[in-house]
Amino acid sequence: MKAMILAAGLGTRLKPFTDKHPKALAMINGKSLLQRNIEYLASFGITDVIVNVHHFPNQIVDTIKKNKSFGSNITISDETGEVLETGGGLLRAKDFFDNEPFILLNVDILTDMNLQKIINAHLTSDALATLAVAIRKTKRYFLFDELNVLCGWRNTDTNEQKINREALQYFEKAFWGVHIISPEIFDLIKLKGKFSIINVYMDLVKSHNIIGFEDNLSKFIDVGKPESIAIAEEIFI
Repeated sequence: MKAMILAAGLGTRLKPFTDKHPKALAMINGKSLLQRNIEYLASFGITDVIVNVHHFPNQIVDTIKKNKSFGSNITISDETGEVLETGGGLLRAKDFFDNEPFILLNVDILTDMNLQKIINAHLTSDALATLAVAIRKTKRYFLFDELNVLCGWRNTDTNEQKINREALQYFEKAFWGVHIISPEIFDLIKLKGKFSIINVYMDLVKSHNIIGFEDNLSKFIDVGKPESIAIAEEIFI
């Protein structure tokens, strides 16, 4: 199985560090977020990884070269001309993938989740994508039906919501930025240029199953703000 680490974002929440560095190189106990996620994937036998770059791209490329790809096979997807967001970045990298399901992972998410369990859940379902979710407090929720099929989203701050699949009841779950995706998605993406993978999912839930894999026991942290680095260093030694 192959994987993509999304590392092209500007990391505005992580200023002032990202004024001079990409967020992928933020350090947690002596290891960058990028290194930790490459090693996390490798611990499950996933060593063919593509990393997209935009913000201070040469720092990421030089780090990968200096550290001999951290023991994995790393390919760079160059987005220096324009940051394409999660969906556009994935579409740009489509030629890297073969005809097998693959992993999409945000570089600023750290977890000790058993990746094999969510992979198995995806492979034994008819889902186009399987998303790691949990019951936790957040501002933005994904909405699932009683079978854990994605139906829409809700923002509790703005009271906005979008529902593209009807259900008798909707269950709020927080997304952790880990996806298992079937390659058929590339034939279904109609958007071009800069777009979010979430917008793709919202379009596709009308006709395809995108399911949630609920994990409330594993460690997860979004290292998106300076104060979250100290918390991450307590959790991930």
